Amino acid sequence: MATPKKTDSKTDGKGQEKEQGTTNGSPPEFTKEQEFKALRDMLLIRRFEEKAGQLYGMGAIGGFCHLYIGQEAVVVGMQMALKKGDQVITGYRDHGHMLATGMEAKGVMAELTGRRGGYSRGKGGSMHMFSKAEHFYGGHGIVGAQVSLGTGLGFANFYRGNDSVSVTYFGDGAANQGQVYESFNMAELWKLPVVYVIENNRYAMGTSVKRSSAQTDFSKRGASFNIPGEQVDGMDVRAVKAAGEQAIAWCRAGKGPYILEMQTYRYRGHSMSDPAKYRTREEVEKVRHDQDPIEQVRNRLLAAKISEQELKDIDAQVREIVNAAADFAQHDPEPDVAELYTDVYR
Repeated sequence: MATPKKTDSKTDGKGQEKEQGTTNGSPPEFTKEQEFKALRDMLLIRRFEEKAGQLYGMGAIGGFCHLYIGQEAVVVGMQMALKKGDQVITGYRDHGHMLATGMEAKGVMAELTGRRGGYSRGKGGSMHMFSKAEHFYGGHGIVGAQVSLGTGLGFANFYRGNDSVSVTYFGDGAANQGQVYESFNMAELWKLPVVYVIENNRYAMGTSVKRSSAQTDFSKRGASFNIPGEQVDGMDVRAVKAAGEQAIAWCRAGKGPYILEMQTYRYRGHSMSDPAKYRTREEVEKVRHDQDPIEQVRNRLLAAKISEQELKDIDAQVREIVNAAADFAQHDPEPDVAELYTDVYR
């Protein structure tokens, strides 16, 4: 299989980067069924995160809470490219990844509120949830730490001789961490089946990549290790799925790791405590208006003569799921005190 072509950021003729979202021409069209699935899955993430933000404001959720609003197309598109048995691991902006892999909204929300029905029985919170059944390995609060662990998952696949692929997500900020490059080196040396997905939402914890990164083309971050990379329009679920399929095929063929830089954007601050004063309201609204991943799918469905009412019905069904999850998460009992002593290694 030929190496997928890398796409460069567009410029305005003066060397300044334009709006993110580069592609090799138009991405492959989705079938109507794929469009509906993408719409529903992205809506579930967005409505869930909106409700989580509300509960945080009410004091029902404590600690850190990082919302995925705006970035939904990345994980939904990648999940459409995976098969059962492929592993997923990510950092602390993780609720969307959990839902996309098939984890139930009730269990995720209950973990956010610290209830016994949560995926970590109320002990992990926002950043530390896992599901062996869905091959989701967290949720990690230490910046960049999941990259080494995701590489380890790739090594486990290599050691066992299966054809599973580890999809390891991290952000533009984590891309500057040292353990990332140690992992790159090992993965390429042993040709490990790892797709490194860099979710470049432009601002890391609050500093523009133009001020914090000497190389802002993150698809090139593996060049010194001979790891191929590609820039992808992370706001278009079709482009994400297409790039994901090529990268995963590369790994399954035993050719080693692959890097996908997803050019995306978060609408909210880094976390719920971040007022995001480092960017303008106009910038956020422009991305929402021009590139919103959910609106892109809605517009394509409307153009295909799907009724507005049918799309509203899907949103209503998703809201019902999220509201039920929020109700469960606020009324489920808190863990018994004895739970403090479970899962402790001596």
